Amino acid sequence: MLPGIERKAVWLDGVMLTVFAFEPHAAVPEHAHTNEQITLVTKGALKFTLGEECRILRAGEGVCIPPNVVHKAVVLDEPTEAIDAWTPPRDDYKT
Repeated sequence: MLPGIERKAVWLDGVMLTVFAFEPHAAVPEHAHTNEQITLVTKGALKFTLGEECRILRAGEGVCIPPNVVHKAVVLDEPTEAIDAWTPPRDDYKT
């Protein structure tokens, strides 16, 4: 997907889950999409920026991302894992 990031996806017609594994300091660049997204960190920590708000998300914490809102993430100093839920499913992740 991107350097330092692995992704696995499962989906039905109306919903998708993706499981991400991030190496320390990996980054998801600023972007936006038409899909609704919920991110839940399951291991480690990342610095997450949603619109103008920036915060550290640790295991057990998450964020809800409305459609077309700009966001990005930077992994902190340890391997990190997260689960994302999407609706509708992302066609570009169906590989």
